[in-house]
Amino acid sequence: MIVTLKNEQMTVSVDTFGAQLQTVTGQNGIEYLWYGDPTYWKGRAPHLFPTVGKLRDCKATCARGEINLPQHGLARVSEFVLEESTETCATFLLESNEQTLAQYPYRFAFRVTYTLEGATLHTTYTVTNADTDVMPFGIGGHPGFNVPLVEGECFEDYAVELELTETLDCPCVDLGHGLINDRNRNRMLHESNRFSLHYPLFRGDALIFDRAKSRKIRLVSDKSGHGVEMAFADFPIIAIWTPPVDSPFVCLEPWVTMATQLSEDDVFEHKLNIQSAQPGESKKYTYSITVF
Repeated sequence: MIVTLKNEQMTVSVDTFGAQLQTVTGQNGIEYLWYGDPTYWKGRAPHLFPTVGKLRDCKATCARGEINLPQHGLARVSEFVLEESTETCATFLLESNEQTLAQYPYRFAFRVTYTLEGATLHTTYTVTNADTDVMPFGIGGHPGFNVPLVEGECFEDYAVELELTETLDCPCVDLGHGLINDRNRNRMLHESNRFSLHYPLFRGDALIFDRAKSRKIRLVSDKSGHGVEMAFADFPIIAIWTPPVDSPFVCLEPWVTMATQLSEDDVFEHKLNIQSAQPGESKKYTYSITVF
């Protein structure tokens, strides 16, 4: 089922399957959200829960036993229920069931709330532990944006800008297994806050900024000035990704955790920045997208 939200400055549509955005359209008529062409990537804006990235061999152990999860978890391939909605706000709910318990042995309620405010779309995750033990989990977003946004532009006309001037290294990705090679890092920024896009940047997979102080990032055209800004104060990691095959989109991905690092073991509770909720506790995480 498709749900539409609208105000004077933007319109968005959401599919209850995965609670995934389908469109993000500005009042200028620009469609900002990637349209999911499977030639490049069939996703549009999946939600990453209860893990981000890959586990080693898609498995981990936890206090409850074994976890068996595909890359980015189970929420992105689950049907949500529309819990409540207005013209400018909607909440989608996924509750644990027999299928999720076979992969992730905790009872939970996972809510995704979209709220329009002017030219900004807020996405709020609410993770509730519905079980009797402490529940470990990861959480993240994965929205893709059309690049270029305007006819006559090309991919290389766009740049990424961070909120602050920084010197940053990105950990490498083990392409054979999809894990994070945290023993090797590549310098991406040196006393700068900006770099131009070109496909060779992504030959090693995502650019993962796990040590950035910036809590805002912009994807912007140097020609038209159009783009998006993401604020991600609740997420310590921001990743940037596109397949290096002339793909016409870029993902800005706010993460709390990330894929298993080569230096880590396979205990889920030991993962970098793993979150935990006490029985009955709810935790919230919000990122915001402003279009211009």
